[in-house]
Amino acid sequence: MAVDGKWKITVQTPMGPQDSTLELKTDGGKLIGSQGAPSGGSRDIEDGTVNGNEVFWKASITKPMSMTLEFSGKVEGDSISGSVKLGMFGSSRFSGARA
Repeated sequence: MAVDGKWKITVQTPMGPQDSTLELKTDGGKLIGSQGAPSGGSRDIEDGTVNGNEVFWKASITKPMSMTLEFSGKVEGDSISGSVKLGMFGSSRFSGARA
């Protein structure tokens, strides 16, 4: 499916741009995979869903503090973009490309 693959994304945060790598795979309407930071450490995504080219997943992080990020985006060709809820820090944007 168009969503499957490895992605490099950048999240715009109050602390500046934060890069990460996604590995996504669809299983019917379910989105599974992992998300990791360049500094190391990768975690499975949670509550992932896919509907056509629209994707949703949660990612738990521990640095710079523990929180769960909630991603909602759209895949168009080799690009992915959307919004992300940054816990108590509100919402922001993310974008990226197939790696």
